[in-house]
Amino acid sequence: MNIQNKISIKMLLSVLLSSLLLSACSDNDDEPAPTPPPEPVVYQFDVSVTNLTHAQPMSPVAVLLHNEGQLWQIGSSASVALETLAESGDNSAVLAETMVLAQTSGSEVLMPGTTQMLSVMIEDTAPMMLSLASMLVNTNDAFTGINAMSIGDLAVGESISVQTSSYDAGTEKNSEQMATIPGPAGGGEGFNAARDDVDFVAMHGGVVSVDDGLMLSALTQAHRFDNPTLSITITRTE
Repeated sequence: MNIQNKISIKMLLSVLLSSLLLSACSDNDDEPAPTPPPEPVVYQFDVSVTNLTHAQPMSPVAVLLHNEGQLWQIGSSASVALETLAESGDNSAVLAETMVLAQTSGSEVLMPGTTQMLSVMIEDTAPMMLSLASMLVNTNDAFTGINAMSIGDLAVGESISVQTSSYDAGTEKNSEQMATIPGPAGGGEGFNAARDDVDFVAMHGGVVSVDDGLMLSALTQAHRFDNPTLSITITRTE
């Protein structure tokens, strides 16, 4: 092969290489820019809770967001989580229920006539229901709250206001004795795994008290309660 042919081949290879490089650059320039990840969607609800009773402190309020399930059913046996809350005021098991998507809890007892504001938030998963529960601590196993209330259609800035009734967990006899009342009226035992009552949730009939002749009762007329026991306003803020 003569020198001229060698030069021609080298020039041809150079041209081909340049074309390939230009083609590659052109392909890279045509690629679309990567799509940025979507911004997270935040759902936040402010919950205002007011204790309407005269002398029934409420245990730290539990607030749950969920898309299925209920905290209780009238006429059905209470879960152990609900029994624990209704007998002792301890809401940790309720907050850890498998249906819960997001939750919050009051940091202290809600005293009669006072109001607490709680906020609960979740990202990306639209919550359909809100539940709330608290124990009337000067009782054996009375509780109150909201059970699986629909909030899926609540727009930002909209509110729902409700007043709650009181329920009997049916897990402990309403003896009203000091040894079985965990609140300040008794200072007695809280949760006890043994169930010695009807073992189903029902509307609470109220307390009798020593003033009405229940001689071993640790309660007085001041501890009686009528429905409603809580006033609650739920506002979607995000």
